Amino acid sequence: MTLDPYGDEELVELYDGDNPAGDDHDYFRRLADTIGATKVVDLGCGTGLLTRSLVTPGRVVTGIDPSATMLNFARRQPGAEAVTWIDGDASAIAATGDIDLVVSSGNTMMHIPDDDLPSALKSCAGALRPGGVIAFESRNPATRAWEGWTRQATYGERDTSVGHLREWIEVTEVDGGRVVFDAHNLFDDGRDAVYTTTLYFRTAEEITAALEDAGFGAVTVRGGWRDEPATPTSRLLVVHAAKQ
Repeated sequence: MTLDPYGDEELVELYDGDNPAGDDHDYFRRLADTIGATKVVDLGCGTGLLTRSLVTPGRVVTGIDPSATMLNFARRQPGAEAVTWIDGDASAIAATGDIDLVVSSGNTMMHIPDDDLPSALKSCAGALRPGGVIAFESRNPATRAWEGWTRQATYGERDTSVGHLREWIEVTEVDGGRVVFDAHNLFDDGRDAVYTTTLYFRTAEEITAALEDAGFGAVTVRGGWRDEPATPTSRLLVVHAAKQ
């Protein structure tokens, strides 16, 4: 068992194929272009798929992630030399006060415990210039997605570059908005690589309050990557706020 759900070098090789660029990456790139961002931080950059795509002439991009395995993979990818990679969490963001945009994709903010969220958001605020933007997404707790995370509902088999895999997810604990689940990756040799993840589901109101407490204003919460209104049935909450 490991607390790092991305700590297996073989499975990290599959990550980008399982989580390809989509509307989320388009949204963050469009946002960076719209505000004319010249300095961007990608918090929870993972394999760097989005991070590397944010690089444009004259733009400085930094990727930060606590998984050394993910960062080692990121550093080997084409275009990686144009990014500054930092091993760490939000506390590793320098309080320069000159960053234009902090993005956080792949539900990264949901991995941050409630007790640590205030300091993480304050670290982001310290890095941003006045008027600088933070943007991220979080799953909407109203849809109770975790209720579908059972072995029966998530079981699948496939042939991959690291061999044949049988995979499934099982929730092991639910405590309010805190959800713990195990991701099983069973290889043909009988090895079951089990990775435990804890996610913190937060309402739009909880997210807004945390941002305002950290020094952000003009908080907007939408229900998708195409500026859809947030509703009780929205799967995602897409958050945008500016440093005051």
